[in-house]
Amino acid sequence: MTDKNNGVIEINNLTKHFGSVVAVNDLTFTVEPGHVTGFLGPNGAGKTTTLRMLLGLVRPTGGTATIGGKAYPDLEAPMHQVGAALEAASFHPGRTAINHLKMLAPIVRVPDSRAEEVLGLVGLADVASRRVGGFSLGMRQRLALAATLLGDPQVLLLDEPANGLDPEGIAWLRQFLRMLAAEGRTVLISSHMLSEVRQTVDEVVIISRGELVHASSLKGLAKLADPHVLVRAADPQGAQQAFASENWDVRLGEKEPGQLTIRGAAASDIGAAALRHQIELHELAEADEGLEATFLKLVNGQHTAQPLSAFETSAGSHEGEQL
Repeated sequence: MTDKNNGVIEINNLTKHFGSVVAVNDLTFTVEPGHVTGFLGPNGAGKTTTLRMLLGLVRPTGGTATIGGKAYPDLEAPMHQVGAALEAASFHPGRTAINHLKMLAPIVRVPDSRAEEVLGLVGLADVASRRVGGFSLGMRQRLALAATLLGDPQVLLLDEPANGLDPEGIAWLRQFLRMLAAEGRTVLISSHMLSEVRQTVDEVVIISRGELVHASSLKGLAKLADPHVLVRAADPQGAQQAFASENWDVRLGEKEPGQLTIRGAAASDIGAAALRHQIELHELAEADEGLEATFLKLVNGQHTAQPLSAFETSAGSHEGEQL
């Protein structure tokens, strides 16, 4: 592998116009080695266009996209520094898995033995001699991943890598990507669904309509999930007045009739206050809107944009489409 410093992805004021269509608009974010980063957004958000500009396949209208401080065409050994699978991989149905990789090996400038090695890494060693035409979609995904690993790259760019995998395959992929990141690699995976990657990624970059709407650790995203406590009391109006006197945000009937929604306090604080005010409680439950709802609000413009430069929460410990 190359030096970790060569694995930093920097997107600075990146913009791409296709005629009158603005696919990517003044996009800026940084992806550091050592983490699995989810590049998220709905279909048409601009993820694929961004990654294609990063790989030098599309020329930006403005801004820069670099890996280790260099544009992809300027890398000394690009296929050894970056492994990418951006779209559904094409395989000759009559070619075996091992022959597919051996065909790519001279292009990447690695020996045939590396093809056998990466097949083992992705769990396809037992089917190396089988024709790809008989592979399931999940097996094809693994073969595409094996191809990206031929050059032992510092950076991996993967588009919807969990597509077609069964639950066992998804669990394997999660563990495998985390292992690669633990080796100091930069792993960036794109998806239009947070639910597909939330147990895989450490960091998230979320874009919508070609613009950044959030960048942080996954726990940083969770902080936007509107944590609150749901309370039912024998006397809802009396409880509302008592809890409001504690300088908490107390709302009656926001979720359900007769139910209090309290923000700014933990359930334990509310329970103690109920005891002090002699309030009879029938329900006391911590809740939030959930990561999925938060994600949807961000991409639909219902949350204030929360971009964090260079994943400021990453420094410490961690508690596709077209256009």
